[in-house]
Amino acid sequence: MNKKLVTLTMAVAMAATAGSAAMAEENKEYTFGYIAYDMTDIWNEYSANAFEYAAEQAGVEAVVLDSKNSLEESVTAMESLIQQEVDGISIFPISTEQGAQLVKMANEAGIPVTVENFAMDIDDPGDYIASVACEYDQIGYNAIKYIAEAKPGAKVFFCAGQEGAGVYEKYQEGVDRALEEFGDSVEVVATLHGDWLTDKAYNCTTDLISSGEEFDYIFANNDMMAQGCYQALEDNDMTDIPIVSTGGSPDGYELLESGVEAANMTAPVSVQGIQTFKNLYDYVVEGTEPAEKFTSLPVIPVSADDTSAYIAWDDYESAYNYVYGE
Repeated sequence: MNKKLVTLTMAVAMAATAGSAAMAEENKEYTFGYIAYDMTDIWNEYSANAFEYAAEQAGVEAVVLDSKNSLEESVTAMESLIQQEVDGISIFPISTEQGAQLVKMANEAGIPVTVENFAMDIDDPGDYIASVACEYDQIGYNAIKYIAEAKPGAKVFFCAGQEGAGVYEKYQEGVDRALEEFGDSVEVVATLHGDWLTDKAYNCTTDLISSGEEFDYIFANNDMMAQGCYQALEDNDMTDIPIVSTGGSPDGYELLESGVEAANMTAPVSVQGIQTFKNLYDYVVEGTEPAEKFTSLPVIPVSADDTSAYIAWDDYESAYNYVYGE
């Protein structure tokens, strides 16, 4: 056979093979794993559901496994996903240290991994794509800033969460930072701990009222405590005192609508679930790394007068449009 003809035939065959490979890659069906820390926790549940929603929009199969707040179960979940040879994994760790352990397991298996709910700011976190998490200090800061602008000269009762776990302490950092900046317009006259619970918040508020301490605004550290604060105000004919809460849960929306809350510093966890999916998808499918290694969950102040900006934790479509700019 003519050498030129052989060469041409081989070139055509190679091109056809390359074309078939490219088409196969284009038509590849992707599977992403998701390791939850505890699906009985509504924050985690809504985030996982948002991840699944985004996967459905992209035509990606999502395998969600629940660690049930167990280190052993989380390792078992990672082993299972590795065995299934998934294309990528998103993890919602129990802690940064446990998260690093899972990340390194994925690294050893050669599976790309992304992280949510923690900034992974430890010395050796392993090789992960990116992380997205709520920064509680930003919520605390925005709450005090909102009050300072809404009612200059406000005297605030901070009905705070439980001490010792680190979450309240981060809120307090933001509160302190805002007070340094807006101290001429706002004062925190009392900080009492309702430990995230409605009944304890009721007791704290009742005790403060009984003490005679004057206050004309409340910052409640979550919606459950906001309800307790309001009940105490109602029992003492003081419902003219506005309450600012945090989170943005479905309950929070109802509290805004009913007038229990004047405003909510929403942090839509649905956005977190969509963003962690996007980080994984962009890297695995599109071959692009996120512009930022860490993305902070947005804090969206929403007042009872205008709830149009509210993205509820179970509003996955709005969260998806927020992340993808649609």
